[in-house]
Amino acid sequence: MRSVKLTLAYDGTAYAGWQVQQGETTVQEVLERAIEKITGESLRVIASGRTDAGVHALGQVVGFRTETHLGTDVLRRALNAELPPDVAVLEAADAHGSFHPIRDAARKRYRYVIDDGPVRDVFRRRYCWHHPGRLDHAAMARAARALLGEHDFRSFETAGAARKDSIRTVYEIRIRRGRGGDPGVGEPCEFGRSQAGQGRGGPPNLIAIEVEADGFLYNMVRAIVGTLVEVGRGAREEAWVAEVLAARDRRAAGPTAPPQGLFLVRVDYEEIC
Repeated sequence: MRSVKLTLAYDGTAYAGWQVQQGETTVQEVLERAIEKITGESLRVIASGRTDAGVHALGQVVGFRTETHLGTDVLRRALNAELPPDVAVLEAADAHGSFHPIRDAARKRYRYVIDDGPVRDVFRRRYCWHHPGRLDHAAMARAARALLGEHDFRSFETAGAARKDSIRTVYEIRIRRGRGGDPGVGEPCEFGRSQAGQGRGGPPNLIAIEVEADGFLYNMVRAIVGTLVEVGRGAREEAWVAEVLAARDRRAAGPTAPPQGLFLVRVDYEEIC
């Protein structure tokens, strides 16, 4: 038996999330079906994290054990031939025998994209949260500093996923404003066109919020985004975010941002092979 590590990209719009669910189409289901068709093995794959319905991935990491002797490049090409067009294997690699995508993950990075232009962009609706009012992204960035470091992030956790504790370390929160196509801001939802002045030549209506941590609680990024938007729209002071963190109570924080603006950017490992 060998261990294989896959790096996936997927558009989560059509899926009920990552995890297999009865009566629903999920990313895990279509990947396992493709693996079975190629290798003849009915097996279960493990992802670095379970993305929710509508959430996307630029670099999801998946691991599984297999008897196949296919080379990793052949396996990648074969899987991409079987997978639907909204899921792609970016890389396949052999991993050490005990490799586990969850336990071995050192850091994860998520990006959330907001469009605060005056008119919703119909071509970005699946990849951005449209907030119809200009946000003060600089105030959001200043408020986010309170979340850096090791803290109890219970205020930013939605009930529903059992965790041993809610202590996490946030290494970086980066908030940038830009136009579609600007590096690290609009490329996940950019289509190389301009609508109502919102393309490359229009105003910078996209805000990208990137969070990197040693791990995340259920809906943690979306709760952080919803809380920072309260600051950005002027409903709360910048110091409020620190108060929310100290409260350790989900009711103290802002709303959970909708799923379509969230992208799992990458997962880092200390040792892969």
